[in-house]
Amino acid sequence: MDPLPPDAIQRVLFISPSVHVYAIPPLTSTKGYLAASWTTPSVHQFPPCRLRIVETALPLPTSQTSPTTTTASESLTTTLLLEDPSTGDLFAACPYTSPASIEPVLDSSRFFAVRVVGDGGRKAVLGIGFEERSEAFDFGVALQEVRKVLGMEGGAGKGGAAVGEPPAGRRKGAGKENVAAKTEEGAKRDWSLKEGESIHVDVGRRGRERAEDGRGVGWIAPPSAGAGGGVGFLSPPPSAKEVREEKRREAQEMGFDDGEFGEFQ
Repeated sequence: MDPLPPDAIQRVLFISPSVHVYAIPPLTSTKGYLAASWTTPSVHQFPPCRLRIVETALPLPTSQTSPTTTTASESLTTTLLLEDPSTGDLFAACPYTSPASIEPVLDSSRFFAVRVVGDGGRKAVLGIGFEERSEAFDFGVALQEVRKVLGMEGGAGKGGAAVGEPPAGRRKGAGKENVAAKTEEGAKRDWSLKEGESIHVDVGRRGRERAEDGRGVGWIAPPSAGAGGGVGFLSPPPSAKEVREEKRREAQEMGFDDGEFGEFQ
């Protein structure tokens, strides 16, 4: 592999101290690979290798887009490395540029087919196998995270992050842009009543029954006349004429009015 520039940043996403490596036969079916054919005596098996998934970020040269604005970005790549477990020397490398670069087999969850690239661009397919099923599961989870970061899932594109722009999940301010777009969309909605529209409020069946007979919602039924111990109806107040007659009668009894000068004042 070519030496990296001094400003490159590398991050190990997954590491396994030992995996089995097979020189698998060419694929004869479009369905996929079968690990059962790798463990036969006719298939050559290499010495166990250490496996690492390494993410590399290479800063791109800054571009002056305006007199006051400078844009800087990075190129992000992910590579699977098979190395000698004792010396760390590279045995094979697989640039993870698409999901087809590393494929799970059809008959086991511990084996994968890996497309490696050698010096001069030579390509070959090797098989790798994990001793533990849990380790193979963690390997698959790491590959899934790589696909999300590089935009291989959800129709975001293939082949890694776009040059000059970080992946969608890592762009600064992406969440703020989504919130602003939703806020603007909500502000454009018109909630006013249109011509001919009205609001109907249903207060329930009992309210409708009382409104129909004119009693109203707050009407309270009077006590029954035949109920024992109930309170009777109050008599209506006297009229103005009855009040005047009562005053005149009281005045005549007291001797203040003989009836000739009209009503007592």
